[in-house]
Amino acid sequence: MTVVAALSLATWMWLLLARGFFWRTDVRLPAREEPEAWPSVCVVVPARDEAAVLPASLPSLLAQDYPGRAEVFLIDDGSTDGTGELACELARRHEGLPLTVASPGEPPAGWTGKLWAVRHGIGLARAREPEYLLLTDADIAHAPDSLRGLVSAAGTGGFDVVSQMARLRVESVWERLVVPAFVYFFAQLYPFRWIGGGRARSGDSKGREERKATRTAAAAGGCVLLRADAAERARIPDAIRHAVIDDVALARAVKGTGGRVWLGLAERVDSVRPYPRLHDLWRMVSRSAYAQLRHNPLVLAGTVLGLALVYLVPPAAVLVGLAAGQGPAALLGAAAWLVMAGTYLPMLRYYRQPLWLAPLLPFTAFLYLLMTVDSAVQHYRGRGAAWKGRTYARPDAVPEEGRAG
Repeated sequence: MTVVAALSLATWMWLLLARGFFWRTDVRLPAREEPEAWPSVCVVVPARDEAAVLPASLPSLLAQDYPGRAEVFLIDDGSTDGTGELACELARRHEGLPLTVASPGEPPAGWTGKLWAVRHGIGLARAREPEYLLLTDADIAHAPDSLRGLVSAAGTGGFDVVSQMARLRVESVWERLVVPAFVYFFAQLYPFRWIGGGRARSGDSKGREERKATRTAAAAGGCVLLRADAAERARIPDAIRHAVIDDVALARAVKGTGGRVWLGLAERVDSVRPYPRLHDLWRMVSRSAYAQLRHNPLVLAGTVLGLALVYLVPPAAVLVGLAAGQGPAALLGAAAWLVMAGTYLPMLRYYRQPLWLAPLLPFTAFLYLLMTVDSAVQHYRGRGAAWKGRTYARPDAVPEEGRAG
């Protein structure tokens, strides 16, 4: 136990200092200057059965204070709850950007429903010849100056993608316990500081950081501003048509064609979707967890062992060390647990949550471990990724013409 606790502590020291400072929450929209001439923007909103959240989100898009030409395309992806009709009614009630509501029909084999809707929306938008596309989910509410900030940041920094991780709702007990950790784990996988880097240089430590930045790509699907010509070069969304984790796939496709990507935490972009029960959060995570591991059982086994070493060993070492009189094991476990909790504090502050939740991170990590295993179990039962009444085939069941290039 002493040896394992020491290994856990060493891993935490590496995560603390060498993983792009993933635990910091100060990566916000970069420095920006407003352009002399504002580029045109088309906003594409894929929506399936979103009548419950649309009244809190769509008016915020229609009310964007944007000096240039902009319009909104809501693509109704086979909703059965009147999403499209409600969107039209909201547009009549709220003055602002023009709204077009359309439906692409059922997605063909090899396409996820969301990306099929995005494809239809981008197709309609291209007739307007926009310079930028804003891809945003139907549960995302934007502050009135959100679009201005995104476009200014993209133009000033020369980014092809500017994406913000929307602040998720945190009200129920389970949301408080799980949601900040969800964003924390995402940042651990994709350190935001590495994503916005440019081309790699050789030699010094800065060069090493830039090489990591060149390899790391991710976006947050709730809010993605995409340069239209970059989308064309990367064949978005056709190149990622089957991707369940479409935001990361989009960023990789754009970066793979030489584009620049930026991702950070949002200040004025919020998700209004509630996840009041553990079951709701479980479905959100498990539907894509095994896809994140590329459906590889060896990667799954490594992930489970890694989660256990990093998050479960520290409290276990403390308990076992105290019970068995193994002082070194208890001290090493306590040190690792302290570093873990310390790295979690900034995310709790960002979500305005009580700091005493930080020591509970091992429990939340155990839940995520179970969700990941459940995701793999559902995969091998042939259920694939299920969401809103659709179940997507496993990657090996997708026709070759439906796969990303």
